[in-house]
Amino acid sequence: MNLKLNMAKGEKSMKKKLLLSIAMSISAIMLLTGCGAKGSADTAKKGTFKVGLECGYAPFNWTQTDNSNGAVKIDGTSEYAGGYDIEIAKKIADGLGKELVVVKTEWDGLVPALTSGKIDAIVAGMSPTAKRKETIDFSDNYYKSDLVMVVKNGSKYQGATSIQDFKGAKVTAQLNTFHYSVIDQIKGVAKQPAMDNFPAMRVALESGMIDGYVSERPEGVSAETANKNFKMVEFKDKFVTSNDDTAVAVGVAKGSELTPKINEILKGISEEQRKTIMDTAIKNQPAAK
Repeated sequence: MNLKLNMAKGEKSMKKKLLLSIAMSISAIMLLTGCGAKGSADTAKKGTFKVGLECGYAPFNWTQTDNSNGAVKIDGTSEYAGGYDIEIAKKIADGLGKELVVVKTEWDGLVPALTSGKIDAIVAGMSPTAKRKETIDFSDNYYKSDLVMVVKNGSKYQGATSIQDFKGAKVTAQLNTFHYSVIDQIKGVAKQPAMDNFPAMRVALESGMIDGYVSERPEGVSAETANKNFKMVEFKDKFVTSNDDTAVAVGVAKGSELTPKINEILKGISEEQRKTIMDTAIKNQPAAK
């Protein structure tokens, strides 16, 4: 009798332990689920700020292999993007209370990506030209720069003081930019086909395919800083440009509610801060290949 009673008590105790274990497991699952749901809700509430850029226009933007110097992961890849544009985009995203997502996009694909809704903004060293304003809107300017020519160090063009000194020179610039159109201001220039990006132009310059390419001053400083074989030429007799041509602004969709918000954020970045950000970008850029 005592044996049966003890066995019954043992079975009862085991059942209690089993039930307690099940209850604790259910509680843990509910807790984790709750945390996960909260995390998902918070992420959804925060949202993302997707920006498009080439990740190949140093010091405005470039591609690197790690997150050093504040670089941001490029969406869908194992690579990271750094540069002046990235730092500005980070400030805008923070101001909007959103997570920054970098979408690497070819230059010609930036405006279509914006108008199709693939990205929320273009932060790519893009000038707010009248032609582009027909399709998209722009924020206030976040940088302004003069045009220069990048040539090989030691070439006969490195001492040029006027754009007309490039008569007969093989000169190019990036496809679908005003940089390419201003080459026509040089009398007798041997205008070469436009190229897709700046890394390609640097390779062409180093190999002797071209004598020079047109760029904005920050890229010129970047080129000669990264490669001792390059020399940036600044002019007394300059290219004729408009203020919009030499400015850089954030591209947004027509009528976007982001425009006034971005402008407000940009107002909070002083000229001194912008200069410091650019100087740091030039210092941190990857070496030219």
